[in-house]
Amino acid sequence: MKRILTAVLGSSGLVAQRLQQRLVHHPWFELAAVAGSPQRLGQPVDGLSWQLEDGRPELPNLSVMALDDEEAIARLAQAGVQIAFSALPADIASTVEPLWASHGIAVFSNASAFRRVKGVPLVVPEVNPQDLLALEGRGDRIACATNCTLLPLLLPLAALNAAFGLNAWVMRSEQALSGGGYGLIGRASKVGFVPNEILGEAEKTEAEFRHVLGWNGHAELSCKRVNRLDGHHVFVEATLGHRASVEDVQDAIAQWSHRSTPSHLPSAPARSIMVVECVDPEAHLLADGEVFSDSSDPTTNLKTGMAVVVGNIETTGSKVTFQALSHNTLRGAAGGTVYLAELAVDLGLFGPTQAQG
Repeated sequence: MKRILTAVLGSSGLVAQRLQQRLVHHPWFELAAVAGSPQRLGQPVDGLSWQLEDGRPELPNLSVMALDDEEAIARLAQAGVQIAFSALPADIASTVEPLWASHGIAVFSNASAFRRVKGVPLVVPEVNPQDLLALEGRGDRIACATNCTLLPLLLPLAALNAAFGLNAWVMRSEQALSGGGYGLIGRASKVGFVPNEILGEAEKTEAEFRHVLGWNGHAELSCKRVNRLDGHHVFVEATLGHRASVEDVQDAIAQWSHRSTPSHLPSAPARSIMVVECVDPEAHLLADGEVFSDSSDPTTNLKTGMAVVVGNIETTGSKVTFQALSHNTLRGAAGGTVYLAELAVDLGLFGPTQAQG
């Protein structure tokens, strides 16, 4: 299969660079264009300041194009570009993403602009993959990945809901600086602290949880920022439909993870959830569904950082408490968005005939 030509909307932001990183050696997708802000227009992509801790990969010889250049977008579509990955701020995404989609280039978005908008799938591959079929036969296609905070909450609770029923849950989060982008990381390095409150985070996480899982029980959330570079760590108490032991919970999560993970996809972890005794935000950050590594390169190992880690499980009757961790810029952002496009290919929404033009 010839690789499907793709573009990245965003040139120098944290998620944009994660997307570029993931596409360099991707077996299904090829990076053919990068669009960015007027300040970056015309600059070589491989000459932009690289701010990820991982070394800069060997990026293709591309120059940054304008996000809203309709003639250039039309030329890309004519040349066979089928997919654009969006790492744009929501206010810019609201106009730019429909523009690209109107030219027949499907947009897989990490932005929040169209999440929960009617007709736009909001999908987590392990939970509601069938919702992506709403794109079938449409000329203007946009699909959204979820908020990064949702993943360590949703996956284990989806497993518990499937096994026992889920009546209610309470969550508090400790979220990494990278969730706020390079600007927040820079401010934290200068002043040594960041505001703890994340305005609107709890509300959108709860709304997306309900939307993706189709669940309507009672929920309480509190979201805080902590002085850690990567990794969103959640602390959850769930009320189940009936009693469960720690072993019951562990077995239910393991079975659901095995059953629901499309592990044949390039970015899918071997298992979407790894169960441990105690969650360690440093040691468990780069979970790939099989092992924990402190040196795996996400440029070449697309499964790195794509699994959610669950531990500290305790039960009392029908109540269960646990902690969960996920890598917010890999699984929660760039990796999850590419994972979503892989699922679309697997569902037959794109294919080798289309990719070869």
